[in-house]
Amino acid sequence: MRFVIVTGMSGGGKSTAMRMLEDAGFFCVDNLPVPLIEKFMELLMTPNNEISKAALGLDVRADQSFGDAMKILDKLRQNGFIFEILFMDASDETLVRRYKETRRMHPLCTPAENRVEDGIRKERAILAQMKKQADYVIDTSKLLTRELKEEIDRIFVQNGEYNNLMVSIVSFGFKHGIPADADLVFDVRFLPNPFYIDELKYMTGNDKGVQDYVMGFPEAGEFMERLEDMLLFLIPNYIKEGKYQLVIGIGCTGGKHRSVTLANELYKRLKDKGSYGLTISHRDVK
Repeated sequence: MRFVIVTGMSGGGKSTAMRMLEDAGFFCVDNLPVPLIEKFMELLMTPNNEISKAALGLDVRADQSFGDAMKILDKLRQNGFIFEILFMDASDETLVRRYKETRRMHPLCTPAENRVEDGIRKERAILAQMKKQADYVIDTSKLLTRELKEEIDRIFVQNGEYNNLMVSIVSFGFKHGIPADADLVFDVRFLPNPFYIDELKYMTGNDKGVQDYVMGFPEAGEFMERLEDMLLFLIPNYIKEGKYQLVIGIGCTGGKHRSVTLANELYKRLKDKGSYGLTISHRDVK
């Protein structure tokens, strides 16, 4: 029996993860009242039970104590029940944006404190211990639905090795500003700019013509070799220190040619090189 507790920040993607687990063959139950959690798990562990994979959604609600749920899970683990915890997270800025888009109120908001930010702050405090105990932490701030499905499949279908680090490669243009959440920023404006080549001006680094032009310079290849070598050293150490998200910004002037080309090349080089998640986005390519 494989049993997964799916929890995390409201708006972090818990419901989406539950649907993906259900599609993967898990028997899923969401928002079960806290007093029924122990009985539910006991029923799943009975000898004649035909369910081999199950997931239980657990979230913070104003009308029940999350602390009670934690006590029940601790008791079950002490009694020999084996389960995994999947914690769905996102940055505060992302959560606020998602709430505003759906026009929903945060479950912990009150008439006196009705700002979404207040609810997020309280929820983070309540869930801090659960996050520390989680087997898997997925930050969905920059994940597309397709990329989240790949992560869920890798962990719960392919049973692949997993580390909580999500590496996001972002191309950008310096004239539009450096991404606010970038951890590492690399300036590739030392390479000749395809913008000044008439036939390449209106293309992007997603087009072969621009890619061939940029990567045709020896300095581009040498830069990529050195950057890959440094990141293959850094990433395992970030994982060891418990970092959940690493955002690598690669910038050129407008964010359409050189940065896009090199971001794509870096993605190819890092893909399948480790057990971390990997995404790529081009902020200033419209």
